[in-house]
Amino acid sequence: MVGLILAAGISSRMKSKYPKVVHHLCGKPMIQWVLDAVSSVADKLCVVVGHQADLVKQVLPDGVQIAYQSEQLGTAHAVMSAKSFIDPNDEVLVVYGDMPLLSQETLREVVKAHRSGDYDVTVVSVEMDNPTGYGRIVKDSSGKFIKIVEEFDASQDEKRIKEINTGVYVFNGKKLLEVLPKISCENRKREYYLTDAVGLLEKVNVYRGMKSEEFSGINNRIQLAEAENIQRRRILEKLMLEGVTIVDPSTTYIDANVKIGRDTIVHPMTFIMGETVIGEDCVIGPMTRILNCVIENEVTVVRSECTGAHIMSGVSVGPFSRLREGTVLYSKVKIGNFVEVKNSKVGSNTKAQHLTYLGDSQIGEDVNIGAGTITCNFDGKKKNQTVIEDQVFIGSNTALVAPVKIKKGAFVAAGSTITQDVPEWSLAIARARQENKLNWVLKKRQKEEG
Repeated sequence: MVGLILAAGISSRMKSKYPKVVHHLCGKPMIQWVLDAVSSVADKLCVVVGHQADLVKQVLPDGVQIAYQSEQLGTAHAVMSAKSFIDPNDEVLVVYGDMPLLSQETLREVVKAHRSGDYDVTVVSVEMDNPTGYGRIVKDSSGKFIKIVEEFDASQDEKRIKEINTGVYVFNGKKLLEVLPKISCENRKREYYLTDAVGLLEKVNVYRGMKSEEFSGINNRIQLAEAENIQRRRILEKLMLEGVTIVDPSTTYIDANVKIGRDTIVHPMTFIMGETVIGEDCVIGPMTRILNCVIENEVTVVRSECTGAHIMSGVSVGPFSRLREGTVLYSKVKIGNFVEVKNSKVGSNTKAQHLTYLGDSQIGEDVNIGAGTITCNFDGKKKNQTVIEDQVFIGSNTALVAPVKIKKGAFVAAGSTITQDVPEWSLAIARARQENKLNWVLKKRQKEEG
């Protein structure tokens, strides 16, 4: 079966400089949702592109074929543009690229219905309370299919019909190729309608879908938000059925490609995005944003931002921490409030609990990083590395000026600015010696008053 996805339209109602099919829902471009559904029944995929074709092509996965519709002259014209991809022996599934709610299960049922008889085409219909904007399925008094009429060409009686044409079809490839050249543009919009192909075929089957939301096209930002809300609900329900606790689904946002292990708890106002993978028995949130991270088992992340980090088992992050790209936290690390880690590896059982910046660093095991510690990694031209070996103690309010190495077991006194390597098991003090001037305040006052 060939899956033919029509994605060449201008979509002016989106009020966007981008094609509507590249707009995202739950972390995936709209058209990717359609491709995922269609690929469950079709072994060949072809996307018809036209308006801003290069932008659409950028989001298409490998293996998807491309057909170009140079002018947008209607749905039949779009299918004509892909004629070279249709073999007479193929079945052809046609869907729109702006139907991200279409499910794999529904498409399987549609294909099954088409194959249940010797049909030239199966048209998918659905009943909508508000059918405005859709073509209507016209039947006789016995329920037999007569025709599809586009709204622009419908009479007032036909406009009152609530059974609409969804724009999803399964064609016999040979029959489709025979009728495509016969379609004309003799209508009010001067377009080539794919519905006219149905009218030219004899054996028409109408499959009536049960869930109208699946066939809703996205034409503006309001509909985009409504579709995202539905997809988000589906994602959360699937995760909950797999054993994830979502404390408040109405304030939890999880992208389509996220994976979460059972017995993990996700608290309210949490965003888990991209290709994030989270293990079992974790506690995530509240008020947390995680993007493209790998989080192993029994991790706690509270009120924090994590991007591109690998967090191993038993780690505690937050509150108010920030993990940036390239961060690796080994087992049982503790990263506390207002700590930022960037492009650094932090060894097991190491703690950085308060007000610290660790950038471009290699930090060993069992290290204590005192409050206010900063790795000064940028010299104005390039980033330099700080190395802190195992069992080091860094006192509060320390500046480590990279490149620098603090070797195993060393202590760094609070308030130091370290510019040279510190040997093993040594104490480094890099601050001015304190001097107390006795009675200085009293003497100053006497001088001012005298």
